[in-house]
Amino acid sequence: MGYEALPLKSALCVEAIVSVHYFEYSSNYYFEGEQHDFWEFLYVDKGELDVLAGEETHRLHKGQMIFHQPGEFHALRTTGVAPNLVVISFVCRDPAMHFFDGRRFDVGDTVRMHLAAVLEEAESAFSTPLNDPLTTRLIRREDAPFGADGMISSHLEQMLISLVRQEQTLHREEKPSSLIRTRNQQDFVDHVTAYLHANLSQRLTLADVCRENLVGRSYLQKIFREKTGGGVMEYFGELKIRAAQEYIREGRYNFTEIASMLGYNSIHYFSRHFKKVTGMTPSEYASSVKVLAGKNRIE
Repeated sequence: MGYEALPLKSALCVEAIVSVHYFEYSSNYYFEGEQHDFWEFLYVDKGELDVLAGEETHRLHKGQMIFHQPGEFHALRTTGVAPNLVVISFVCRDPAMHFFDGRRFDVGDTVRMHLAAVLEEAESAFSTPLNDPLTTRLIRREDAPFGADGMISSHLEQMLISLVRQEQTLHREEKPSSLIRTRNQQDFVDHVTAYLHANLSQRLTLADVCRENLVGRSYLQKIFREKTGGGVMEYFGELKIRAAQEYIREGRYNFTEIASMLGYNSIHYFSRHFKKVTGMTPSEYASSVKVLAGKNRIE
């Protein structure tokens, strides 16, 4: 029997990476703008901001992404809300990239998973800090993990393909039973997360969450972990720390006030929890934000 190999067709091949950034901006950050001959996209991980793309200004919120095609002038300005942003620029000459011209997307779990993987690989592959807005060249670590470049390009390509498919299947019918079940579970998780967001100032227990949402402990933990990848109380703690980071970047409250606003028993417990989640003390985080924000602060 003679076997015949079938060549695989490449789609949206990422040839080179130019920059990988994760920024935690202050509430009054402004970037005056630039244009370049490669692709760039911006994803809002937290908060909101205004983005100028060409001659149009867009207000982007958490979970949204915008692409800048080669040669397009783009700038950004925060809106008084301290945002967290992923900004990645890359080279891709595939004609299919024209699909992304002027596009904005509401991003789902699959795309977020690939973004997280790119950031993780970039941190281990490059010595260049991901939070330095003045970076113009990535420096590869001598001890970079095997295949790091390939993992980065693979996840970027899968992300791009997922976005194209998302648009293509947006209006296709799904099986009613599975769709209803999935939506019901997601609606439930959305309801619980909204409850957690609304009670960041409280000292909630898992029993409180179950009682207020009329759900059993085991079902809550099972569905929540399936949809978010973690436990309810772990998620609640991380929400508190993200809120604390935002308060720190806004600069209107001291650490004691922030700890009290977020329901911590003491400033000492708040500081310990903050360092456990972020790897920095609140003071260290505040200093790093000031250094970053000071490079492009509105006077």
